[in-house]
Amino acid sequence: MGAESRMGNPYGLHRVVTPQGVLPQPAWKLDVESDVYENELFIQVTCLNIDSASFAQLKEECKQDEEQLKNRILSIVHERGKMHNPVTGSGGMLIGSIQYVGKQFPNQSLRKNEKVASLVSLTLTPLKLEAIHSVNMKTGQIEVTGTAVLFESGLYAVLPPDLPETIALAALDVCGAPAQTARIVKPDDRVLLLGAGGKAGLLSLYHAWQRAGKNGQVIAMESNEAVCYELEQLGLAHHVVQIDATDPVHVYQRVKEITDGSMVDLTINCVNVPYSELSSILATRDRGLVYFFSTAVQFTAASLGAEGLGKDVQMVIGNGYTPGHADLALDTLRSFKPLYDIFLQRYGDDQIE
Repeated sequence: MGAESRMGNPYGLHRVVTPQGVLPQPAWKLDVESDVYENELFIQVTCLNIDSASFAQLKEECKQDEEQLKNRILSIVHERGKMHNPVTGSGGMLIGSIQYVGKQFPNQSLRKNEKVASLVSLTLTPLKLEAIHSVNMKTGQIEVTGTAVLFESGLYAVLPPDLPETIALAALDVCGAPAQTARIVKPDDRVLLLGAGGKAGLLSLYHAWQRAGKNGQVIAMESNEAVCYELEQLGLAHHVVQIDATDPVHVYQRVKEITDGSMVDLTINCVNVPYSELSSILATRDRGLVYFFSTAVQFTAASLGAEGLGKDVQMVIGNGYTPGHADLALDTLRSFKPLYDIFLQRYGDDQIE
């Protein structure tokens, strides 16, 4: 791609191929062949981080076969001009090095070859892949050769020099969750984290523990036994429960037992598989709050499920953006070494296959 002396729409409408008139995220296909516009950022992509719900679905679809998975991702990106899983509707994010800064791009201090991570979804990012070199079947991080474009409105973070790239990528991929958690948890709250052992859950758990305070109650629920042990060692929850978050009756019974029937004030859902909506709703007291961060959530099921259960709860869709969310996520790892150590073990450079 070369640079053209023309301006694109700040939200990327000029990159939409089909259907015309929609924004890039809901569009079916984006243009990745046109030259770079003067209000765009052009990136040489080295790694993709597929979001957890999408990666779980793709692995199941491809029968856990890495080569099939590579081919499936390549086909999606080739067909759509972006990484937009047609089943889950989600994507992920990327890291790469800057190749060109348009003369009208908002930040003119960026320099060629500076490494950045996108903080907007791959579902709205024009992406072209030449090759997929390796897939980490545990983390969803994929080494690639490719290019991408960020629009004038696109969010990004310059990669910090003090953290390994793969760890920074893992944290930045979910940085909206801990930032929102820090915003909505109040002192003395009873808080339930569903899917507490994933990267979004871990970062959110830290802030739930900090905000709820000594008179609050934090419950961490996770399906994996080994991860539950890690959660217990972190000391960020009053109760760690190994449980299937898609079993609403079991979740309800355990929360009722732990809270002496009061249920929780706030449920934070970071589960990466479908059918955890009713568990979140049942665990929450009337007039309480359910925060759905997971992209696996089916919002129709949540809305109609609450109606069917006669539950008067407020339900919030997890916003991937909160001002300062990137710095907060990275500072969380810097400030709490036991959590950093878990990220290092899972996402450190030597874990990339």
